[in-house]
Amino acid sequence: MNIFQILFLALFGLFVVVGSFNIIIEPLYVFIFNKPLYVHCYPFPRKLTQSQRYILEQEFIFYRKLSDKRKRFFEHRMASFINKYQFIGKDDLVITDQILVLVSATSVMLTFGMRFYLIDVFDKIIIYPKPYFSTVNQEYQKGEFNPRMKALVFSWEDFQQGFQFEKDNLNLGLHEFAHALHFHGLKCNDQSSIVFSDTYVKIKEYLVQPNILNHLVASNYFRIYAYTNQMEFLAVVLEHFFETPQIFKKEFPELFEKVRLMINYNDK
Repeated sequence: MNIFQILFLALFGLFVVVGSFNIIIEPLYVFIFNKPLYVHCYPFPRKLTQSQRYILEQEFIFYRKLSDKRKRFFEHRMASFINKYQFIGKDDLVITDQILVLVSATSVMLTFGMRFYLIDVFDKIIIYPKPYFSTVNQEYQKGEFNPRMKALVFSWEDFQQGFQFEKDNLNLGLHEFAHALHFHGLKCNDQSSIVFSDTYVKIKEYLVQPNILNHLVASNYFRIYAYTNQMEFLAVVLEHFFETPQIFKKEFPELFEKVRLMINYNDK
C-alpha cells in the first residue's frame, strides 16, 4: 500500500467519523439530553486588545464572575464577534472600544451556552447617539432588529442605560439581541437552534396551561410590554433572566428552568 492509498483511507475514515458525528451521534445526544454534545472548542483562540480587555473587566459583571478558563472562551467569542460584524456609527457617532466591547459582550453573554453564536440573521450593527427616527415604523425608536436589512440598530444612550441600572430588568441590548436569536433559532437547523426551538415550543405550551398567564400578569414581575406578542414576551423574559435571575427563579421556577435549557445556560 503506497502513501497515496494510506492518505486516501485516512481521509475517508475521517469523513466517516465526522459524518457519523453530525448525522447520528450529536443529534442522538441532543434528543436525549436536550443540549449540544459540546459548546466550547477553540484550537486557535482569538485575543482582545489590552484596551478592550480592560473595559470588559471593568464594565461587564457577567465576565468578571467567570472562571479564568471561561473568561478565555468569552474573550475568543467577543474577538470573533467584533471581527465578523460591521459596526456603523450614525449622526457623527464614533465607534469606540467601549461600544465594541459592551455590544459584543451582550450578544456573547446571551449565547454563551450555544455552540453556534455567530448567527447570520444580521451582518451589521448600526448605532445612533440617541433615539432615532425609523423609516420602517415612522416613529422614534431606541432599538430594533430588522431581518430584511440584516441589521440590529441601537440608541447608544439607551443601550448604556441597560448597564447603569443592572437590576431594573430593562436592557436594550439584551432585548434586541434576543429578537435576533429568536428569529435565528426558529429558522436554522444547527444543534443549538434545535434545542432553542424545541424548548421554545415547551414554553408556549407552558403559557397556555390554566391560570399561568393570569398568574404572570398579576405578579407584575414582567412589564406589561411582554404581553404584546410572543416575540416581545421572550425578549422581556430574557432581560429578566440575566438581570434578576434569583427573583425569576423564585417567582416562576418552571419558566426559569425552561429558559435556562433553551439557551443552555450554565453559570458554573
